[in-house]
Amino acid sequence: MNAIVKEPLISVDSHVQFTDEWVKERLSARMKGVWDEAVRKHKAAEVAARGGRPPLAIEDFVDMEAANDPGHFEPHAKLAAMDRDGVQAEVIFPELGGNKICAPAYMGADWKEGIKGFNQAMADFASVSPNRLLTAYQMPISDIPFAISEVERLTKLGARCVQVHPYPSELGLPDFQDASYDPLWAAISEANLTVMNHLEIKASMLEVFKRDPTPQRGIYTMLPALGLAETICFWILTGTLEKFPKLKVLFVEPGLGWLPWLFEKLDERMHLHYKFPGVKKLPSEYFKTQMGATFMYEPTGLKSAYDAFGPDCLFWSTDFPHPATCWPNSQSQVKSQFAEAGLPEDARRKIIYENAQKMFGLGQEVSA
Repeated sequence: MNAIVKEPLISVDSHVQFTDEWVKERLSARMKGVWDEAVRKHKAAEVAARGGRPPLAIEDFVDMEAANDPGHFEPHAKLAAMDRDGVQAEVIFPELGGNKICAPAYMGADWKEGIKGFNQAMADFASVSPNRLLTAYQMPISDIPFAISEVERLTKLGARCVQVHPYPSELGLPDFQDASYDPLWAAISEANLTVMNHLEIKASMLEVFKRDPTPQRGIYTMLPALGLAETICFWILTGTLEKFPKLKVLFVEPGLGWLPWLFEKLDERMHLHYKFPGVKKLPSEYFKTQMGATFMYEPTGLKSAYDAFGPDCLFWSTDFPHPATCWPNSQSQVKSQFAEAGLPEDARRKIIYENAQKMFGLGQEVSA
C-alpha cells in the first residue's frame, strides 16, 4: 500500500486546555485566589443556568484519546501532536475562554488584571513556536479603551487574531454596529488582526438543554451553530463591514451546508422592499471578501459552500480534541473529503493551507 503523500495543512480551529495552574503562573499572588473564586462562581452559575443539571461531562464533548494527549495542555507536546497529524500550524482556542471567567460578575474590579493574565498565558504558549501556534486572544468588549490597550499590547506580542463574543446583547451590551465599538474595530483593522466568532451557546438555548431527554443532549448540541445567523446579519446588514472595509471576521465551527441558503435569502432581500442603510453590496459579497467559515468533515456542505462562494473564504480545521476531530488522521481525511466533494486541486490547496496562510500573515512556508 502506498504511503500518503503529505501536503501542507493549517487548521483554523483547535483547542487547548489552559489549566488553572498554567494561568495562575501569570497572575500575582493576590490574583491567584481571585482566579480560584471566579472559577468556582462560574461553575455554579453554569449549573444554575441549566436548571440544576450540570454541564456536559468532558467525555461527552471531546475525543478522549485526543483530550488525554499531552498536546491538549502543553505547547511542546502540542507541536508533537501536530507533527503526528501532519499539520503545520493551528489557530488555538481555549476550552474555557478567559472572557467567561474574567468577568466583573466573578472578579469584580479585578477582571482586567485577570484577562491580561489569561492572555499572557496564551501568549506564552504561542511563544514556543509563533508561526505554528496561533492563539485566539480573548477580547473583552465591555470596556473599549481597555480592549484597545489589549489589541496594542497583544499585537506587539505577535497576535494574529482575537476572539470576540458573538452575542454582545447577552452580556447586556449593544450590538456590533453601535458607534461605541468603532474605535475598537478601527484598532483591530489597523493591527491586521482577524476577529474570530467561535461557536457559542446562546443563553436562550439553555432552555432546550433543560428539556433535552437524550443522554448527551443530542437535540441541544445540534442547534447552536444556526444561532450564528444572527451574528452574521448584525455584522453585514447594519453596514458595519461596509464601514470598516479592512475588518476581517471568521466564523468558527458554524457548519457550511446552511450558509449558501442563508446568503441566497439575504441577497434576495436586497432586491425586495427591505432597506439596509449603509449596505452597498450583496451580503454574499461581504462574506466572500471580509468573512469566512471553518469546517471539519462535511463533504456535501463543502461542495455547496464552494459552489456558492468559491474557495477563498473557506477554512479547514481539525477541531482537536472534540468529537469531530480528524486527529491524528488529518492527511488521509483531507484527501478523502475533498475527493468526495469533487473540488479541484487549486481550491483544495487554498482551503487547507493558503487561505489561512494569507489571513494570518504567515510566511511562504510555515516553520517553527
